[in-house]
Amino acid sequence: MNRPNPKVDGVLRRETKWREEFETLREIALDCGLDEGLKWYQPCYMLQRKNVVLIHGFKEYCALMFFKGALLKDPSRILVTPGQHQAARQIRFTSVREIVKMKPMVRSYIEEAIEVEKTGLKVKLKKTADFKIPEEFQKKLDELPALKTAFYALTPGRQRGYLFHFSQPKQSKTREARVEKCMQPIFSGKGLND
Repeated sequence: MNRPNPKVDGVLRRETKWREEFETLREIALDCGLDEGLKWYQPCYMLQRKNVVLIHGFKEYCALMFFKGALLKDPSRILVTPGQHQAARQIRFTSVREIVKMKPMVRSYIEEAIEVEKTGLKVKLKKTADFKIPEEFQKKLDELPALKTAFYALTPGRQRGYLFHFSQPKQSKTREARVEKCMQPIFSGKGLND
């Protein structure tokens, strides 16, 4: 078992809703021989400085996120794709009891993720050009050449972030509102979360 990182202890002390679940997942990850650190203020477990899994909490569940989860076999069909992530997958939990019951399975998924990292496999990501541009945004790009220039001057990751954000709503008027709201940041060369 690898040693706990004192910085993670501090984060866990502040966690109120999922503390027991985090501690249980932490124990499993450390027992698999991973190094513990913090990424994005969340407990992260690494193999030779390469991210393997991350523990994080949400309103309805806590999760163990596999950075290259798309490459895992998932025989139990428990992996969930968070949002439009191409590579990441999560195992979601709502109680310590659930984690304890699934401990052997969780451990086997972590061990498989470690093997994926050891072999150097990479998730083949879609290129920005492979993402569909929502009709509402395409209309604005056609109307405003300066917006088109500004959008294509953004980094590919920022472009994908906007395309995903614009594509999420089911209603056209909501998509239009998102496009309108994001035009100024695009003109300023900023990403969705900058």
